[in-house]
Amino acid sequence: MKVFFDTSAFVKRYVEEPGTEKVIEICDQTEQLVLSVICLPEMISTLNRLVREGKLPAADYRTLRDLILREIEDAEICRLTPEVVSQTLRCLENNDLRAMDAIHLGCALVVKPDLFVSADKRQIKAAQKEGLKVVEA
Repeated sequence: MKVFFDTSAFVKRYVEEPGTEKVIEICDQTEQLVLSVICLPEMISTLNRLVREGKLPAADYRTLRDLILREIEDAEICRLTPEVVSQTLRCLENNDLRAMDAIHLGCALVVKPDLFVSADKRQIKAAQKEGLKVVEA
C-alpha cells in the first residue's frame, strides 16, 4: 500500500500524542511511504520547538532526529515540481488551506497514493474533496 503522510500525522510516529497508535499501525502496513519535501523540515521544526519548550530533552531530540533520518531513507520524497506547484495553487484557490498544507495536498495529488493520512481537519476535508482516500490520525 502506497501511503502519503502529511507532517501533522507523520510526527505522531515519533512524538506520543493522540493518534500515535493509529499512525504506527498504518506505518506497519505501508509498503511505500511517501512524504512531501517539506515534511522533514517541518518535523525538525516541531521537535526543536518541543526542546525549546522543555518538553523534549536535547539528547532525545538528537536520537529522534537520527531515527527519523534512518527510517525515511527509503521513502519516496515528492519534490516541488511544476506539476506539484500547479496542484498546490489549485488547492489553495478551491479550499480553506494554509500554504504548507496545500503543498502536502498538491504532492499527494501528483503521486496518487492509496491512502492520505493527516491530523489536520481542514486538510482532511480538502483531500476528501479532491478525491483522495483519507485517514485521520
